Amino acid sequence: MARVDVLMPQMGESIAEGTLSKWLKQLGDEVKRDEPLFEISTDKVDAEIPAPTAGVLAEIKVQEGQTVPVQTLVAVIETEKGAAKPAAPSPAPPSAAAQRAPAAPGGAAGAAGAAGAAAAASVPRPSSPVPPKGDGAETAEERLRRKSTPLVRKIAAEHQVDIAGIPGTGFAGRVTKQDILGFIETGAKAPGALASRLPSPAPSGPLVHPVVEPWPGDRVEPFSKIRKITADHMIMSRRTSAHVTSFFEVDYSRVAELRRKHKAAYAERGVSLTYLAFIAKACGENLRTHPVVNAAVSGDSIIYRHDVNIGIAVALDWGLIVPVVKRADELSLAGLARAISDLGERARTKKLSPDEIQRGTFTITNPGVFGSYAGAPIINQPQVAILGVGAIEKRPKVVTLPDGTDTIAIRTMGMVSMSYDHRVVDGADADRFLADVKRTLEDFPEGAI
Repeated sequence: MARVDVLMPQMGESIAEGTLSKWLKQLGDEVKRDEPLFEISTDKVDAEIPAPTAGVLAEIKVQEGQTVPVQTLVAVIETEKGAAKPAAPSPAPPSAAAQRAPAAPGGAAGAAGAAGAAAAASVPRPSSPVPPKGDGAETAEERLRRKSTPLVRKIAAEHQVDIAGIPGTGFAGRVTKQDILGFIETGAKAPGALASRLPSPAPSGPLVHPVVEPWPGDRVEPFSKIRKITADHMIMSRRTSAHVTSFFEVDYSRVAELRRKHKAAYAERGVSLTYLAFIAKACGENLRTHPVVNAAVSGDSIIYRHDVNIGIAVALDWGLIVPVVKRADELSLAGLARAISDLGERARTKKLSPDEIQRGTFTITNPGVFGSYAGAPIINQPQVAILGVGAIEKRPKVVTLPDGTDTIAIRTMGMVSMSYDHRVVDGADADRFLADVKRTLEDFPEGAI
């Protein structure tokens, strides 16, 4: 009888832990090699983890909802069927948090929600490398910084640097190895020197979601990991950037005509020719000539990104994720359309790798697909701009005929909006970029198809 250990995988260089969100197989089930075994959720991506070998799932060491460090033993697979009857895993002892869980509100749904909250609270968590403040009031930004990689924490300890004060360029403001090494090179090594070099924090108080009392019949459901990360990231972004939004109306009639002519030919090649592909193409071309929109803020400096990496927000049943099309300005329209379709499909089936949702320089979100006329999206940090695409539909529009007279015609129209960080991007910069995107879409060249 051979026994194969199944470990919590490391889904990226900066990821130190993962949450086992769902078992796809049960004790005693037969599994095939590379068949999905369980789902995990990390700070960067949700993913299905395949079985490393064929056999029988003999032991489950980590329960659903439990967060453990990478390389933790999650399960055991026996490679010879029927060698031994799998033993049931011992339940984790209830924690103090579980004992303090509030009483369930009236009604079966409320009781189920409170039970779920208590179960989530009882999951053991790895100890924090840095203890929280004495009053327990800790911001989401501080929690994210504390969960930086062990290497970053080791470097910080060796140089007596307080990680919480370093402007991070990683996911949700996390401090990366490059961030801390760059900071140390400036000569600020002691905590006192660190404090003197940093801007004072925003006076808006700790980032804590208010607690609201459920009413009888309500259903209480704890935030999923991806929902909690999204919530904290959005609030942090609003606090970080000076948000301003500009709106432009675009006449998509030219794009609609090109789609009508070429859609079938693209479909024969397995590519869906969507409006979003045209918009991404227009943005990719114009980000190169408007570098301030493709930038990032690092402390008191502006980083003008060399690569144009466009993130495409994908709405999932369980949250929101932004896979990234790398070097989008170098891709043809067909290449962009194929990449957007592929990333969206793998986001919905939890097949993305952590690298595919990192290193974005600009983001496009498309609420118009759900019918939204226009919106003011929140910037995806540490970027400085995000484009929102409104619904594209036929509307009446005043057009000027060749003889100079005006008439009302039916045109394919839509709104685009761009939220930008006014610390870096002035209104004139944003409007020039949007005007060029509008012009590219309204006069899209046949040769680019």
